[in-house]
Formats: sequence, structure tokens, C-alpha cells
Amino acid sequence: MLCESFSNELFLSACDCLVVGLDNEWAKSEEIAKLDAATNGLLKRLIETEEISTKPLKITQIVAPAGLPVKLLLIIGLGSNENRDPSVYSRAGSTALKAIASKKRGVVRMVGFQGTAISLRGAISGAMIGCVGQDLFRKEKSLHQPECIQWVGLDAATVQAGAILGEAINFTRRLVNLPPNYLYPETLADEAIQLGRDLSIAVEVWDRKRLEAEGCGALLGVARGSVRDPRLVILRYDGGEANAPPTVLVGKGVTFDSGGYSIKPTDGMLTMKCDMAGAATVLGIMKAAVQFQVKHNLVAIIGLVENLISGDAFKLGDVLTARSGKTIEIHNTDAEGRLVLADCLNVALDQKPARIVDFATLTGACCVGLGLEISGLMTNNEAWQNEIKKTADACGEYTWPLPMHSFFTEQIAGKIADIKNVGEGRYGGAMTAAKFLEEFVTDVAWTHIDIAGPAFLDSPKSWCDAGGTGTLVRTFVELLSS
Repeated sequence: MLCESFSNELFLSACDCLVVGLDNEWAKSEEIAKLDAATNGLLKRLIETEEISTKPLKITQIVAPAGLPVKLLLIIGLGSNENRDPSVYSRAGSTALKAIASKKRGVVRMVGFQGTAISLRGAISGAMIGCVGQDLFRKEKSLHQPECIQWVGLDAATVQAGAILGEAINFTRRLVNLPPNYLYPETLADEAIQLGRDLSIAVEVWDRKRLEAEGCGALLGVARGSVRDPRLVILRYDGGEANAPPTVLVGKGVTFDSGGYSIKPTDGMLTMKCDMAGAATVLGIMKAAVQFQVKHNLVAIIGLVENLISGDAFKLGDVLTARSGKTIEIHNTDAEGRLVLADCLNVALDQKPARIVDFATLTGACCVGLGLEISGLMTNNEAWQNEIKKTADACGEYTWPLPMHSFFTEQIAGKIADIKNVGEGRYGGAMTAAKFLEEFVTDVAWTHIDIAGPAFLDSPKSWCDAGGTGTLVRTFVELLSS
């Protein structure tokens, strides 16, 4: 879909749908005054009688309003200009477009969105998210993208930047939404290869033979139960100074997770195509960051496996040897993502990084602790973690730090090997998983982000269809661009 800037003077000209952002300062708005005059005072009367609300994300639709050459007028509340939640603009854009996406439309025009650069980019990317659904294989789509979204009064550079973010988030969402018979380690590696070609960046793929030669015993242990061979993919972008240490982005790519012999129940397994959301997030970040031409050297590393059951699948009680040489007792085959990441993080150290961040749908425990809209942050470097959280807060994407006390490390101590892949009992599972990963990053600044909650929606929201969300793609592109 096309996104473009549009003139203030012509915003009342013909279009399929005019979307108006309405905040508490509406009486001072020139656009609202022009709309009110064109409708013979209708808009003001409806606002004053509270038939139209300024409450955040509240929608009013008026079909073929008299005085306006538009088929539909949609008004969406933006709330107060003071103390506005940073998520409002992005969710207003997506909520408005999702509300009108039930049928095909030509030109949709957006007016009344005036905020900070980061919030405007959020609104633009949000609009692109709202009208794209998860129904990749339906003959009749439930949501339709308009041919063009026009942004009144916004400069072309802002609109282009927001569109790049929206495309990257939808790219991530598409990967997460693909079913596991279409997306498996080889085909996800192919997606990364094609992305590298599109962006003109280097891509390196390790197949089973290379993984064995590299000693990636933890990742290979998880992959043993599947007939589909694993992959490890490395993408490189040189946007910073020559030889400057890169930022390394690591993503968990379990393209389907049955739980292995610690098998998940049917309800818990149904959406486990989403267990590669960390890898998809990393690819989405790379897509937009390269298009933004960020001034950093970046390396992306994704480990790709299926966790299935067979006569050769790894078992409880097995001992795996990771690429780092550390030995791992397997106490739960459904705690497999950390095993994949263990080898990926060791490969990350080879890049001599300035800092590492990993993204993973790692633990249900993080969902229990923080709910389904908040990603958990765990780190060995508070400055790096704080930088991430500050940007996420500005973008309206929710994150929260979790503790990394040393006693969590004691809970993963092994009896017959160096460490085991789960902690003691059911408590503190998000932190013991993070302490497991910390064993493989040495003293490099590292933050682990558990996106298990917000990466995938089991049911639709007003601002996004069910399925993949592309959470934190925008945050990290904004962070790398700042």
C-alpha cells in the first residue's frame, strides 16, 4: 500500500474515507474548524453533546456526511495532549484502519495527527499494521489494505520513515503467522537469504554439517527429533565505522515447538508456530534498520530448529555439550529455546560485539509475572537495559526489568554436568532461564528480552488482528537510529 504526505489546504477534497484524530484541544484546531464549517456545524454539535468522544481510541463513523465529498468520516479519540500514553498514536492509527478494513478502499486520508516525530512514525506504522490480517491463506480476506493512505500536514520524510517501520513490522508478522508446514528452518533461512539480497547485505547460512563442525551441540540436540535439518543464519550490515564493534541481535527461531518428550497439551501446542517470533523480530529490525541506513555495524544471528518427538529426539536426562564447551543436563525438553540461544550467543561472541540483545518467546513464567502485553528485560548491564526501556517507553511498547540476583544461578547448577536447563521448581522461571543464557555471554553487555506475552495475540484486538504483532521492531529501529 502507498503512504504519502498530503496538503493541508486540500484535505477536504474527495476521498473514500477521511480519518480525523480528535484530542481534548479540538476547539483550537484549524482542521476541525474547517470540517465543522463544511458540515454546517454538525461536528461541533456532536462533540459538545458527547455523541463524539475524545477518549483514546473511541471511534465514531458517519457515512456520507453532508457537506463533505467523502464516503465515510471516521473520528478517533486521541485523549489529552498532556500525559498522553505513548501507545495512543500508534494504536489510534491501527485501530482506525482496522475499523474500515472490512472492505476494499481507495484513498484513506488521515488528519489531526500532530505530535512528536516518534509518535507520528508510530501512527503511520500503526495504520499499516491495522489493515493487515493473519488470514494469509483465506480466499476471501477479512481485512483489506487501502490503495493509499494520505497523511495531512506531515512531511514526506516522516511518512516514508513510518512506512518503512510499518513494512518491517508486517514482514515480521507475516513470518510469525505462516504455518509450520510452510515455515521451517530451511524456508525461514531462505527468507533471510532473500532479505539479504533485497537489502544488499551479507548473509551466511550454517547447515547441519557446518553446525556439527562448529560443535553446536545444544542447538543440534533440540533439532534431533525432526526430519527437517536445522540452520543458523548470520546477517551483517556495516553502517558504522570500519572495525567498530557491532551490536549483535540474536533471535530464537523454533519454527514449531511440540515440547518434545515434555510434550505440550493440545491447547498449548496449537499456536507454537509463533515460537520463532524472536528470529522474525530480528529480521524485521534488520530490514528497517538497513533501510534507515543506521550508523551502526549490526550482526543478526538466528538459530532455526523444530522441537519434535521421534526415536532420536533428545530426552530428559541427556547431557548436551554446547559450542562454548559447557555441558548441560536436560531436565525438560520444553525448555529448548535457551539451548538454541546458548549456541547462538556463543557465535555472537565471535563477532567481538559492543553489546548483545536477544529476543525470544522463552517462558510462560514471564507471561504469568508480567501479563501478555509486557516483555521482560533481564541483563548483565543496566545501562544497556535502561537504554532499551527508555526507547520502548517513548514508542509505547511495554517492557519491564526483572531481577537477575546470583541465587538464580544456584538454581541451574547441574549435578552431573555444568548446568541444567531449568531451575528448581516452578518459581522464577523467567529469571532462571535468563541466568542460563547469561552463562554464554561472558562479560559482554547483554540484555535478554522475553517476548512470550506480546509477540502473539490469541484473539484480535481493536488495533491488531490475532497472530503475530511485530512487537519491539519499532523500538529497536528507533533506538538504533537515535
